[in-house]
Amino acid sequence: YICRKTNISMMIGGKQKEEAVNTGLHNTLATGTFVKGNLTVEGDLRMDGRIEGDIVCSGKIVVGPKSEIKGNTQCANAEIHGQIEGNVNVKEKLVLKSSSIVKGDICLQTLEVEPGAKIEGRISSNS
Repeated sequence: YICRKTNISMMIGGKQKEEAVNTGLHNTLATGTFVKGNLTVEGDLRMDGRIEGDIVCSGKIVVGPKSEIKGNTQCANAEIHGQIEGNVNVKEKLVLKSSSIVKGDICLQTLEVEPGAKIEGRISSNS
């Protein structure tokens, strides 16, 4: 995973100073977590929980095998092992693993599909 930079505000000598700190962390929605509402993520996202809402991610989304997304997904790259019920818009590469199920239209530049992956919807190219 790519390390994320976090802005930290500090008071030094009575003046506000912002620094970018490399936290070494990535954004994660853990197993057992349920989110109802839209999610906007800077950087990459590993998702093992469930969400009812749209996701906008500036980096790569990895959707774990037990994950469920009910909403539209927009990102730079994606690797899907779980289930998405909604439209998927990927700027670059989408990888659908054998356990993946996508129920919705897909717009992308590059597609890689493993045997067993299920797609119910239209696929179009954004190139």
